[in-house]
Amino acid sequence: MIALLAVLLAQAAPARVLTLEEAQRVAQERQPQLRAARGSRQAAEGRVEQSRSGLLPQLSATADYRRTTTNFIFSPSGIPRTGQTTNWSSVSFFDSGVTLSQLLWDFGQTSNRWRSTQATARATADQERSTGLQVVLQVRVAFFNAVAFKELLAVARETLSNQRNHLVQIQGFVQEGTRPPIDLSQARADFANAEVQVINADNAYQRSKVLLNQTMGVEGPIDYDVANQALPPQAGEDGALDPLLAIALAARPEIASATEQVKAQQLLIQSARGAYAPSISAGASIVQATETGTNYVGWNAAAGVTLTWNLFQGGLTKGTVHEAEGNLGFAAAQLDVLRQQVRVDVDQALLAIRAAKAALSSSRDALIAARQRLSLAEGRYQNGSGSVIELGDAQIAAANAAAQVVQTDFQLATARAQLLWALGRA
Repeated sequence: MIALLAVLLAQAAPARVLTLEEAQRVAQERQPQLRAARGSRQAAEGRVEQSRSGLLPQLSATADYRRTTTNFIFSPSGIPRTGQTTNWSSVSFFDSGVTLSQLLWDFGQTSNRWRSTQATARATADQERSTGLQVVLQVRVAFFNAVAFKELLAVARETLSNQRNHLVQIQGFVQEGTRPPIDLSQARADFANAEVQVINADNAYQRSKVLLNQTMGVEGPIDYDVANQALPPQAGEDGALDPLLAIALAARPEIASATEQVKAQQLLIQSARGAYAPSISAGASIVQATETGTNYVGWNAAAGVTLTWNLFQGGLTKGTVHEAEGNLGFAAAQLDVLRQQVRVDVDQALLAIRAAKAALSSSRDALIAARQRLSLAEGRYQNGSGSVIELGDAQIAAANAAAQVVQTDFQLATARAQLLWALGRA
């Protein structure tokens, strides 16, 4: 039992201590969610480049080689030749050319589509920032959770130490005959329960560090301790809702992303409506042909302007416009939903902070009272006026009060982390 007690009470310092700042930095470097968001942003930037290409000159080159016979093929509109026989001898024929084209005007189809992808890319960049804030929140909550379990482990170890002292004391009283043997049985049961609490608390602390590793994007050991850190009071946490709400609406990347999505859909509608009108483009080409055997080399050059007007496509343009208008309605509704959600996020965080601060003050008072009760119960038991049940109840009350302080500290730290996230602050 002594060896087990030594193990349970041991608090060997781990090789290193993980701070909140370090946990956040590691998450920024290694969290897969951030890499995925970064990849989405890069893909959106690539789509901007693709849509812009339609506004720039298009230059292409072609080359062709054929081995062909030179026989005349009669066609109904051709001039008949007499006395010609089929000759299966062949010559090599080369031709190559360069073509340059440039879109002049298509009533905003291409340009608005390009601007729409730009707005979408900005929205994706805002989503990347949103993911970053979400990761920071997850890391903070996981870190504070680990701190809370660490403190609960300390409470469990303190309780075990006290139960050990009670057990030794009661053994002496029973041996002296001043207390009945049932008190010793109760003390042993309380001590065994305290051992179980330490084992469970230590396991919970280790598991909390496993979850912290996951939020940081770390695949590695948990041979570290978390620093006893919390977030300081935040500006405005005791003030009114409206000033903080205005800050949140201006700073939250989700709002900025949804606003850009609305702009993107508006531009897509303009692009789709441009298909009702024609498009105008200019082009130029140079072609060179060479025939072996005859030493024939020919050049052709051409330039012109092309007008293309899809007069009827079975309602395709109308359907495209209709779809874009529906997407705009959806995007606008999503923006309103996000605005309402931001208000809820800020309001809930403020309420949680105020409740946790009030509960923390009360729980600390309760802890002081519970420790005083335990001290009095120990004194009463020593002078013979108290019972072992009273002593055990006082010990449980003290342990529960200490645990309540730890939990309230965790709630306050988490609520402040929620407020920072709700305000769009890292």
